[in-house]
Amino acid sequence: MHLLKTALLRSLYAALLVSTSVALPTVDASRAAADSPAKSTGLSVKKVESPRGWKIYDNGKLFAGYIEYQNGFPIVYPVIGPGGHAMTRDFPMKKGTEGEKLDHDHHRSLWFTHGEVNGIDFWIDDAHEGTGRIVQTSGEATVDAKNDAVVITTENDWNDAEGKRQLSDSRRTTFHTEDGKRIIDFEVVLRATDGDVNFGDTKEGSFGIRVAGTMKVDSKLGGKITNAEGLTNSDAWAKKSNWVNYSGPVDNQTVGMSVFYHPSSFAAPCSWHVRTYGLFAANPFGHYHFNGGDKTEGITLKDGETMAIRCRVVLYQGDFDAEATEKAFAKYAAEKPEAL
Repeated sequence: MHLLKTALLRSLYAALLVSTSVALPTVDASRAAADSPAKSTGLSVKKVESPRGWKIYDNGKLFAGYIEYQNGFPIVYPVIGPGGHAMTRDFPMKKGTEGEKLDHDHHRSLWFTHGEVNGIDFWIDDAHEGTGRIVQTSGEATVDAKNDAVVITTENDWNDAEGKRQLSDSRRTTFHTEDGKRIIDFEVVLRATDGDVNFGDTKEGSFGIRVAGTMKVDSKLGGKITNAEGLTNSDAWAKKSNWVNYSGPVDNQTVGMSVFYHPSSFAAPCSWHVRTYGLFAANPFGHYHFNGGDKTEGITLKDGETMAIRCRVVLYQGDFDAEATEKAFAKYAAEKPEAL
């Protein structure tokens, strides 16, 4: 009897250990990290209240911030490269950074929106009368321990100035590293939840980045734009391409970022609204600004339909390597996206 009781206790204790070890990885990182510092190894995340969102860490060092709402829409700011250099512009969130012009205050680090949605301007910020607002309705951040990544998933409503919803979206932003590079995967599914949605024919969109001021071509410090076809600087503007790279100096160090447009995305390969003054945007909706001729009727997403757009941002230290970038894009393009 005593031996049987001892065996039962050991079995219960072993079961408890197993259940505990399985449960730990499923803890919501946005809750756990809110009360503890970033982990010293791997990718980790911490929930913050001002501005509301999350901070993402790579081996205890800041990688990026995700801000739930910044004057009209969610943004990723800051964006820090693998060498510790800020890869996107600080203005207007912060003023006084070297090489930055105080222009286009709606160009806020890294974001996704569009200039004409049902005739409403979501590209400009909410300081302007009549503009739209993208409002997060729910969100969570988790650590994918298997792939050493931080995954932020959110639901968002696109509302007009009076608060009437025009459509909604689901977003997944994944932060991870590979071969010494920092990578941000952005995926969005646009949902026509409230009737047909028209995405207007305009250059003002859509997956946007404003690079660090010293990186821009116009700073004449060595900044350069290169697309997959080898076109550079102003010649790359408006062209369709699988990817575009923007490189240049930050803190006197050569850095760069490549943006890939996944072939499963709407209208792939897309046109690029990439400028020598530092704007860097993948735009699948624009036509006449890029190609000339009359303005088209745009793209209409019928009531109940969805549209997916997926981009990868690769942040690196050192010189741009076109051959390596093409290989990295091919690997990304071969990945089958998970449902969102």
